[in-house]
Amino acid sequence: MPQDWLPWPADTAREYRERGFWDDRRLDAPLREGAARHGDRLALVDGADRLSYADLDTCVDRVAAGLAALPVRAGERVLLQLPNRAEYVVTLFALVRIGALPVLALPSLGPAEVESLVRTSGACALVVAQGRGRADPRPAAARIAAEAPSVRRLIVVGDPGDTGGLAWDALLEAGAAPPAADAGSAEEPALLLLSGGTTGTPKLIPRTHADYGYNARASAAACGVGADAVYLAVLPAAHNFTMVSPGIVGTLATGGTVVLSPDPSPTTAFGLVEREGVTITALVPALVPAWLEEAGRTAHDLGSLRVLQVGGSRLDDATARRVGPALGCRLQQVFGMAEGLNNYTRLDDPDDVVCTTQGRPLSPADEVAVVDEDGRPVPPGTPGELLTRGPYTIRGYYRARELDALRFTPDGFYRTGDLVVRTERGDLVVVGRVKDQVNRAGEKIAAVEVEEHLLGVPGVAAAAVVGAPDPVLGERSVAFVVARGAACPGREEVRAALLARGVAPFKVPDEVRAVPALPLTGVGKVDKRPLRERAAEG
Repeated sequence: MPQDWLPWPADTAREYRERGFWDDRRLDAPLREGAARHGDRLALVDGADRLSYADLDTCVDRVAAGLAALPVRAGERVLLQLPNRAEYVVTLFALVRIGALPVLALPSLGPAEVESLVRTSGACALVVAQGRGRADPRPAAARIAAEAPSVRRLIVVGDPGDTGGLAWDALLEAGAAPPAADAGSAEEPALLLLSGGTTGTPKLIPRTHADYGYNARASAAACGVGADAVYLAVLPAAHNFTMVSPGIVGTLATGGTVVLSPDPSPTTAFGLVEREGVTITALVPALVPAWLEEAGRTAHDLGSLRVLQVGGSRLDDATARRVGPALGCRLQQVFGMAEGLNNYTRLDDPDDVVCTTQGRPLSPADEVAVVDEDGRPVPPGTPGELLTRGPYTIRGYYRARELDALRFTPDGFYRTGDLVVRTERGDLVVVGRVKDQVNRAGEKIAAVEVEEHLLGVPGVAAAAVVGAPDPVLGERSVAFVVARGAACPGREEVRAALLARGVAPFKVPDEVRAVPALPLTGVGKVDKRPLRERAAEG
């Protein structure tokens, strides 16, 4: 796969191994090890389904055998778009076990994004779940599977209906152990994550067994996660945050228990906290106020909860200070990206650091630079763009060499596009973004992608999308639209048109404002600075 992704330079990889960051374990190894060492220990909870480490490892083997019999071959890509349920975890590790690459697609992605990911990755199969009404991905998945030349199989958790797909349960019936995968190197990709950004549809991020495994183990250590941990997965499992910070992978790597929540509501989550003795969970800032409000009136016992992680976008200082008193647990702020770098406030940090910063880098090998527009380092306390490289930060995207030239420096630093301030002690405070995107409740929305879709809406001649501060969402998206003709379409018309085009609901602008013309710079480009100011003024 060298033509599809860029590995770390050989001397750098050797250094990471010699310093003990990387090893030869594959990502599914903790399941094998857990089954052998503590097979009876509870590994995964999904409603009434409770799988021990031995049960989980056996299920992964059976599904891996079923996938291999289709056949899905080592090195092939399979798009995985499932809600938080046991089948997600089993399928993910089953694909890893046979050497295939899961493409982790968020359940909220619309058909247009899914189709683009299928074509970019060359996926040989799609795995989706039965849904209801507009939330049922089966019809769109069936169409994509029929039209995309690379796709050979559609697999459905639940009833395949008239899609022509294979029921996921049939994979369990293969019976035989999976064929031994060509183990290859742990420095080859284990899975493909998605990145939101400013270049349209999400980019594919190749994460290797070595770097992702290290990311998970180091995160578990920074978060106090061990064999007694019970991690509640509230956010979608496809999020890097939920997967490896320390998330599902980190918890299983240390012998803990993962509990899957079907939704992020505090009512559902608090019931699971009490029932399962949850010790740690993770939220995006937009969910925190509702959790704090519900905590004041819930009858559920939340005494087991030790740590609430908050990440995905910046948590305001005032809300941060309410977490400990309201929930009776420690707040841990997390700032990271699917491309790699994770920053954490530490559990023993002073309250002022925990409530006012987004933490510091996870690894002693993480290299960070805060630079001005000309790439020159700025002193502590001065805003600048964050650049980084390290043992779990990629060196390039999957099948995107032209983009790599823009997003990575010649010496391998990733240009995050985030504006940060670094304190004297090395903690980072996120103050904005260089990238042209809206960070809505932790979901990064590429402005250019939405603008392109808006131009396809009847009555729209020109459009520009910007973010505006929002006390609940962090940022809300505002579309400034120039009408084609007398009347400008309103927000509901725009919403209906974008959804019909297959755009994910969270990407639909929160506001649509009609303007006679878009402001331009001296070279004729849309000037978004005055638009952001207008959006912020309400």
